[in-house]
Amino acid sequence: MPISAELHADDRSSLGPATPPLVAHVIHSLGVGGLENGLVNLINHMPPQRYRHAIICLKGYSDFAQRITRKDVQLVALDKKEGKDPSAYRRMYQALRRLKPDLVHTRNLATMEMQAVAALAGVKARAHGEHGRDIYDLDGKNRKYLLLRKAMTPFIGQFTTVSKDLESWLTDAVGVSDGRVTQIYNGVDSERFHPRQPGADRVPAASPPGFLTPGAVVIGSVGRMAAVKDYPNLVEAFLMMLERQPECRRTARLLIVGEGESREACRSRLRAAGAEHLAWLPGERNDIAELMRVMDVFVLPSLGEGISNTILEAMSTGLPVVATRVGGNLELIDDCSTGKLVSPADPTALAAALYHYSNDAELRLRHGMAARRRIDSGFSMESMSRAYMQVYDGLLQARALPAAR
Repeated sequence: MPISAELHADDRSSLGPATPPLVAHVIHSLGVGGLENGLVNLINHMPPQRYRHAIICLKGYSDFAQRITRKDVQLVALDKKEGKDPSAYRRMYQALRRLKPDLVHTRNLATMEMQAVAALAGVKARAHGEHGRDIYDLDGKNRKYLLLRKAMTPFIGQFTTVSKDLESWLTDAVGVSDGRVTQIYNGVDSERFHPRQPGADRVPAASPPGFLTPGAVVIGSVGRMAAVKDYPNLVEAFLMMLERQPECRRTARLLIVGEGESREACRSRLRAAGAEHLAWLPGERNDIAELMRVMDVFVLPSLGEGISNTILEAMSTGLPVVATRVGGNLELIDDCSTGKLVSPADPTALAAALYHYSNDAELRLRHGMAARRRIDSGFSMESMSRAYMQVYDGLLQARALPAAR
């Protein structure tokens, strides 16, 4: 797949009327993350005869881009500086004028201002997606951010959200009319993320010697180790369980996959507690599906969430999920049926839930299989792709542009 920060857009007039419309997806950066994973899944599963795609990154992209299986997707890095960078608006305008997309789809607050640039560049069909709020605005009430969203709303033809929680917030707090918001759940690749077969070997590449001892119960998580994910809370809960139930040291193991600002702090805390040998924090990995099949329980200790792709992938893998009672987590997890919901930033409650699952293999199996059935019934890639195509078709038709047949 050609990946380049340089644009090589063809003259659209030479492509002919049968050429599928081009969607330019605007994101902050393309690396490991839920939003980014959902975008890649969408591009990979949308029929190529319906839409073409380009991804414009305000910052840049990593090797994560190799997960895009289509060979016709252009990647553009604007290399935006930290903080204010007026030149980024000029580079965005130039990129849009050269790409000539039929539709622009921005994601989250970091890219929302580019809606005005897209309008200035002559892109008539414009959508904006909300995938979750950051650590500085967990409840969506930050006045500055609300004013920015209200100012950009007239430039946006249709909003998309990944959860009903975000849908309600857009209409109630931002003031977007109901008809301009479409809620679409993320899909999950249920063939790639499948349950571990009974008796299957679960020793992943480069796992620490002695980590997976016989009878080990792996408490796992996958995600950006950013402040909003609150991984130090998971570490504290794990250590609290070991302290209050010393017998757990024989079998309990902690696996956190991901990179970010809190990774070193978590490792230091484990080291100081004499539990570093019971944990594995391998950083960013490209074998997530295999590592999930190493786990017995999945945990997401976030302070805020939209709809978590990693929760969906864990459920598809047949894992019970312990997560905080925030955002879209309540829409995914049936408490005491497919997992357990706990209060955010409460290591005591989290430790109790972890101990409960660690000591009951039958409960893990029952809740994990119920989680898998929930994925099979309502979170397919096909339904997600179909819903986004309906949004794109509607925008193009409303703007009298050649929507794909």
